[in-house]
Amino acid sequence: MITLIPLIRSITLASITLMCAAHQSSAQIERIWLTHRSNEPDKIVVNWQTTAAGPSTVEFGSTDALGNQVIVDDKTTLHHVEIPLKEGEAAHYRVSTGEQRSAVHRIKPYPKDELRVAVVANWQGRPKLDAIVKDDVHLLLTAGDNIPDLHNRCGVGVKDCVKPYSELIDTYPELFRSTPFMPALGNHDREIRPRGEKPPAEPVYDVEATAFRRFFPLPDEGWMWRFDIPRFDVRFIALDLNHIQDQGTTWQTCHPFTKDSEQFKWYDKVSDRRDRRFVVTLHNEKSGHIRARENSQWHRMFSRGTCSITGFGYFAERAEVGGFPYFNTSLSGRGARYADSQSRFIESENNYVLITLVRGGKMLRVEMKSLEGKVLDRSDWPAAKP
Repeated sequence: MITLIPLIRSITLASITLMCAAHQSSAQIERIWLTHRSNEPDKIVVNWQTTAAGPSTVEFGSTDALGNQVIVDDKTTLHHVEIPLKEGEAAHYRVSTGEQRSAVHRIKPYPKDELRVAVVANWQGRPKLDAIVKDDVHLLLTAGDNIPDLHNRCGVGVKDCVKPYSELIDTYPELFRSTPFMPALGNHDREIRPRGEKPPAEPVYDVEATAFRRFFPLPDEGWMWRFDIPRFDVRFIALDLNHIQDQGTTWQTCHPFTKDSEQFKWYDKVSDRRDRRFVVTLHNEKSGHIRARENSQWHRMFSRGTCSITGFGYFAERAEVGGFPYFNTSLSGRGARYADSQSRFIESENNYVLITLVRGGKMLRVEMKSLEGKVLDRSDWPAAKP
């Protein structure tokens, strides 16, 4: 009995320790990613997930000593906290929920002289992005199709499940917790049922993109947004355009786009280059399909900007219409090629777009690059006249 007492005590202490560890892990910080909810980079949203609901705290500062904090008391497992950014300065931050705290991470600052922005699309294959990391980009954008679908991971008809987006963040944890990420919508991002060979009785897509908008705090409506970087006089605009021929059926995936629609009127306003000298538009529809719609009014609006980038096709392409460039990019770039009627360059290669701007410069450079970092196509496009 004398020898059993310490053993019993040891077992009891071990049990208590395991119970405490289990309680702590139930509120574990699982992943962190950065987005912008405002239209300019003077603020950034720090996002994270926990397995158990709790309040949200972000400590931040110009060094790893931090010194400032923002607290949101609402208990949740999906945390979004906006903090201020100082122009040209790196920010350090740490998140916490209850007793759980992350390590201190660093947000890459927006530059003073040369801005580099990567645009990707068709992210289903989860390829290595070493070339993008090597390019040391300051902002990561997409032209749609960030996940394969919702129904395979969440169940048929479920609209608010974010599991596929969590899995995307887990694939590139360091990239997402240091570089702001602003995705545009594709049809796969809201696919809640298998598409099938003909329109079924119930909607295949969640047009409102509930899970996408829940997971990514973005400017404006979330399903369409604009983001300006004033120092480089550039505006990025994301539209909700994909499978436009399916409007009015149970295959409808995007918001309306006719001239009397909210989206058309909004884009007509924000695409005016009198606001910014460079305007880059992102969407997920075949360029030839959308630019001809509404008596070519979509082309008129696109061409007031600097370039248009879609992720509709599985290849790399640059087409030009009246001197205005339409790009197609895809991380899964070795699919069937259906060239634009105005194509100037096309190649079957896994690829991304790298946009480079020099402060005060008169040109915006667009490079289509392979995932090995090889430049497939390079072109420069002028700023609007004052």
